[in-house]
Amino acid sequence: MDELPDYLTLNSNGEEDSISVSLLKGVTVDGEKRTAVTLREPSVGDHIAARQTGKNDNALAEVILIANLAEVPPDAIKAAKMKDYDRLQEALGFLNG
Repeated sequence: MDELPDYLTLNSNGEEDSISVSLLKGVTVDGEKRTAVTLREPSVGDHIAARQTGKNDNALAEVILIANLAEVPPDAIKAAKMKDYDRLQEALGFLNG
């Protein structure tokens, strides 16, 4: 695995990995600003569910997948600034291997 940038932190318990992502602007969840989120390691089922819910729209499916892994509403990810979304995409890429 490549070395992670300083805004990503790998958490591993041996069975499942997750990555904590430090955000520049943050996302708002239930009226609360979060400057960091943690994405759990995705399963094949997560990818399938995101694709089905996203109705084969790849961009929407990715937003849904990231939101699911971070346990936040998809609208929070949709409202993220692109600098933060890039970080979330990078974290997802590492988790996908």
